[in-house]
Amino acid sequence: MSPSEDLTWWRLEFSFSQELEESLFWKFADLGNQRLAVKYSPENPTDGTLMAWFPAVEWAKADRDGFFLSLRPLADTFQLSLGSPVWTNVQDEDWSQGWKKHWHPDPVGEKLLILPAWLEVPEDQTERLVVRLDPGSAFGTGSHPTTRLCLEALEKAPPVGLQVADVGCGSGILTLASLGLGASKVYAMDTDSLAVSSTKDNALLNSILPSALNVFLGSVETLKLEMNEDRMDLVVCNILAPVIEQLAPKIDQVMKPKSRALFSGLLVEQASPLLEGFVSMGWELITFTEKDRWALLEIVKT
Repeated sequence: MSPSEDLTWWRLEFSFSQELEESLFWKFADLGNQRLAVKYSPENPTDGTLMAWFPAVEWAKADRDGFFLSLRPLADTFQLSLGSPVWTNVQDEDWSQGWKKHWHPDPVGEKLLILPAWLEVPEDQTERLVVRLDPGSAFGTGSHPTTRLCLEALEKAPPVGLQVADVGCGSGILTLASLGLGASKVYAMDTDSLAVSSTKDNALLNSILPSALNVFLGSVETLKLEMNEDRMDLVVCNILAPVIEQLAPKIDQVMKPKSRALFSGLLVEQASPLLEGFVSMGWELITFTEKDRWALLEIVKT
């Protein structure tokens, strides 16, 4: 069906495995589309539905078909599949607000509650540490297994009084959890300017003091400049394994002796090769945790 003048958006919907959430968000951003959202059913939390909006006048059928085909290699990498795409011609709906109805309060671990900024704390969750988040449609919601692994690790060993580096901060969820769990200061960085803006906005939502947070565009090289001669007590890094491997020597240089690191964003089979690189630099494994095929390495600088 050809879009008429009063039907201005194509809305794409397809099902996917939760393991692909973060990769899909990265891929959509790389392809220049950040109008997207995900929703999960309480009955089946491991399978989600992704929705994305495309200006109808700019996206002919061949363009839409080509776009979806470009997503399939992501699933193939994990030996998974994507559901069949459903394209719906819709009115000029406000996609920037409509996606919010699919996100709900999300308890993590024993103490944390990831709360959409526009909702109130549920009565049965008032004892939890609330992290208010409005990630915008360009970032995930914290439901990905690697994010949950990091949050649970932070909760088990709270960074009380520590200086923390959040490498690849995204929406700032790990930054905010670290501060809520007692970190004295967090250096949050990302190579995406939208992520930097999102982290700053979410810090305001959580009434974070400016003295406790330094958010900047860049990576570990920039961190060295921002912290002068200081060193980090803890680094949290939830990004792809090849990127962590590339950054490993630089991360090693900015850490204190006996400091700790949490690395996720990696598949279980990627953990051992990554650990070997850190062991060669004098790090030791504290714990190895996995969730759905994804892994978290907690290591210490000896």
